[in-house]
Amino acid sequence: MYAKAQKQLRTYIARYVSLSDVEFQQFYKALDLITIEKKKHLFKEGDFCTKQFFLLEGLLRMYHTDAEGNERIELFVIENWWVTHMDSFVNGVPSNVALQALETSQLLVLEKTKLEALFVQIPSLERLFRKITEGLYIATQRKYETYMKLTSKARYESLVTSFPDFAQRVPQYMIASYLNMSPEYLSDIRKSI
Repeated sequence: MYAKAQKQLRTYIARYVSLSDVEFQQFYKALDLITIEKKKHLFKEGDFCTKQFFLLEGLLRMYHTDAEGNERIELFVIENWWVTHMDSFVNGVPSNVALQALETSQLLVLEKTKLEALFVQIPSLERLFRKITEGLYIATQRKYETYMKLTSKARYESLVTSFPDFAQRVPQYMIASYLNMSPEYLSDIRKSI
């Protein structure tokens, strides 16, 4: 698994920055390889998130619980994505979201203190994580722009067109939560397609 994880991470990093073999190994040694079982949390609402997570295999969801006690999914995390709760990670405040495995998942985990030290030792990593953060910010903007511009049906069609196998891996009620609609309404949309 270690060799596969290294290769997967190396391929991912190469999309953004170039690291020497020595730099990559130094970075990789700072990571912990973990497996988390389905339904377990990496962190919950109210926890302090001091880690970045790179999903090698599996599926995660980031969600919060609203005032009525309903879970609202903000983000699904698929393979080859970095994720954290940025406000908690950067500012040291309690997270207002939870991160949970929807499938048994394998991840690389990087502690904030290790990342800060690596930024000094390997300046290219700052550029890498800036690019990662920019990508997440753009994805978030696009999601909200999609909400404003598209009908509910078009939002669903866009999701299943963009990520066809993903729609098969996630229960429909979670997709409905992510798209901010009731499961019944999503069911009606699916029947009309």
